[in-house]
Amino acid sequence: MRSLNLFLVSLLMLPYASGAGDWCYDFISPNCGPGTWSGKHPQCAGRSQSPIDIITKKATPDPKLTDITFKGYLDPDTSLNWALFNDGHSVQLILNGSITISGGMLPGTYKADHLHFHWGTATSPGSEHTIDGTQYPMEMHIVHLNQNYRSKEEALKHPDGLAVVAFMFTESDSDAKDFNFIQYLKHVKNYHDKYTIKPFSLENMIPNDLSKNRVYYRYQGSLTTPTCNQAVIWTVYKEPIPLSKDQLNEFPKTLHYNDTSRIVSNFRPIQNLNGRTVYVFNSGSLLFRFNLLMCVIGIRALLLFN
Repeated sequence: MRSLNLFLVSLLMLPYASGAGDWCYDFISPNCGPGTWSGKHPQCAGRSQSPIDIITKKATPDPKLTDITFKGYLDPDTSLNWALFNDGHSVQLILNGSITISGGMLPGTYKADHLHFHWGTATSPGSEHTIDGTQYPMEMHIVHLNQNYRSKEEALKHPDGLAVVAFMFTESDSDAKDFNFIQYLKHVKNYHDKYTIKPFSLENMIPNDLSKNRVYYRYQGSLTTPTCNQAVIWTVYKEPIPLSKDQLNEFPKTLHYNDTSRIVSNFRPIQNLNGRTVYVFNSGSLLFRFNLLMCVIGIRALLLFN
């Protein structure tokens, strides 16, 4: 039965398992690191690349933005298996089932494809995006595909093809009890390792209600790894997820590229904004403005009838 499960996982991962390929991060070699990517992947030299430094004072409030609607995050289909694997660059979890996001001015419904992480070392941070120049210890990307397109390959040809939701992590004094993902890392310690797991609540990995009282930043960008397609609508949440130092260190400590090299500092350097606008949505400020409007209407009504 275990052999059958591993075979099925391998089939699931064929579209994703490009392995180390023809690019790498500098921890392997600067000769194939981010500074060289555009040589073999021209889109990596585009003008709408990711990640970026989000300067909060320059972010533009957009009244058309709304809360994002998350479906299937709390109660995924447990009759399906998820596939976890070490691709030599990060750890990826393929998300099967009907898990989607919509709203928030996304041009359609986007189905969850996979999630992965970017981290530093035991002593240095490793998020890809920075906020006001601050790099966080780790960053999680949940990648969704636009259901208007028939395949991932087709979606990558369009600027609205993918929607990636990013969450930062910060160091806390105690373990996050609901962050159960870490227990699976030991099963994919080495490059090419694969493991099947039963679906769990993604919402439990993220503190507080996913769709309420959150600030997020929105901009048009790209994949942060080759082939760097400029096909991503980014939603970067401001509030970080707290994990203990021991939990954060499990990623660089456990995951290996080969027998002697751990996967560390697997983040792309900050890219130029090149005139793009970064928008900000604050559900709390919208609620305040709504309550203020209701208060003004109430006062006017009292004055009118008195």
